Amino acid sequence: MKGIKSKKICYFMSYSFLEHTADVKFRADGATIEEMFVSAVEALNDVIRGDIEILGQIEKPFVIEGKDRVSLLYEFLEWFLVELDSEDFLVSKIKEIKVEKVSGAEPNVESFRVSGVVTGDKAENYKFTNDVKAVTFSEMYVKEDEGKFVCQVVLDV
Repeated sequence: MKGIKSKKICYFMSYSFLEHTADVKFRADGATIEEMFVSAVEALNDVIRGDIEILGQIEKPFVIEGKDRVSLLYEFLEWFLVELDSEDFLVSKIKEIKVEKVSGAEPNVESFRVSGVVTGDKAENYKFTNDVKAVTFSEMYVKEDEGKFVCQVVLDV
């Protein structure tokens, strides 16, 4: 992406599913916040499409903002659901990603931005069942723990 220094993605994704009474809950982590965000998307994709391999036929840039890390993660994951529901776009992988603090509209107020490029294909080319209705703020967190970034997310299914 022009003007954005992004990290190329080439590391092991780390996420696990946790028990939840009615929905799907997962915890994802990474050595950097970018790795954690990618791990969270991999977990979301696992719920949406399972083991189906999606071809990287189309590239799409993205820029998403949030008032803090939790709202940024929420908006980021919701973006993938919106792309699937409204654009019929199913993500294959995140090609580039960068998370950064940005100055807010008000003085002395910072927010966060995640930007990068994803690859994917038209969802109509695949047979899968998307049981995910929405990302929720329920039990959601993003924190730094023992030198890595960790998040927890509950998906409404």
